[in-house]
Amino acid sequence: MLSLDFLTPAEASALHARRVRELRLYHEWTHEELAQRAGITVASLKRFENTGQISLDRLLSIAMALGALQDFEQLFPKPAAKTLSDLEKQEVTRQRGRRRKTP
Repeated sequence: MLSLDFLTPAEASALHARRVRELRLYHEWTHEELAQRAGITVASLKRFENTGQISLDRLLSIAMALGALQDFEQLFPKPAAKTLSDLEKQEVTRQRGRRRKTP
């Protein structure tokens, strides 16, 4: 498998667009069928396959329709704890701060 570490963002987008096209064809789905299953327009799907440009919402919808949504879980993994201090940091959740009252 090709490592994305050596690709530009545009190249990575194009690669994923080709993979979506390959999966669509594997399922023997037309643009119309995948777009309908994903709840997006045919124009958005075709634009993505041709240019690699798409919104995150639409990309997630396509992934869901293709049964690949679980793969996004690996996109931004939590860092592994190396020390006890790191482990404690992972347990703490930040709370939203209060607004200061202006005098």
